[in-house]
Amino acid sequence: MTTDWSYAPTRDRLRPGQSPDTAFFWSGCDDHRLLIQRCADCGVLRHPPGPACPVCHSLESDHVEATGRGTLYSFAVHHYPPVQGFDGPAVVGLVELDEGVRMVSNIVGSDPGSLHIGDRVKVFFLDQEEGWSVPQFTVIAPAGATS
Repeated sequence: MTTDWSYAPTRDRLRPGQSPDTAFFWSGCDDHRLLIQRCADCGVLRHPPGPACPVCHSLESDHVEATGRGTLYSFAVHHYPPVQGFDGPAVVGLVELDEGVRMVSNIVGSDPGSLHIGDRVKVFFLDQEEGWSVPQFTVIAPAGATS
């Protein structure tokens, strides 16, 4: 790992939009908890959160706390144009959580050239000066290793 490609935006980052369906997720992030929406009727987990279960169409939901561990499913390196609140290239990753849902987030702390599909990752929460937190992921083991 190298710090040349890692970044720690702590201010001026655009806050993601919130809705009644996603408020629990962002509140959990502020508490450094990764919460995943669950259908209250059939138990299916889903992310991103939405108003209805895609399996049984129930409008009832609750949430569970994820372990925050997963596998790097895919990623892209965003170089240009610059994004407010980021210093340099950003690695945008699709992480498959151990719970089975996938989520988009940044992968930090590794040179993009050293990343591989299948790397094991874990979440951490990056506090913003404006008073909110965002989930980020960092590699904890290379593809094929156990974690």
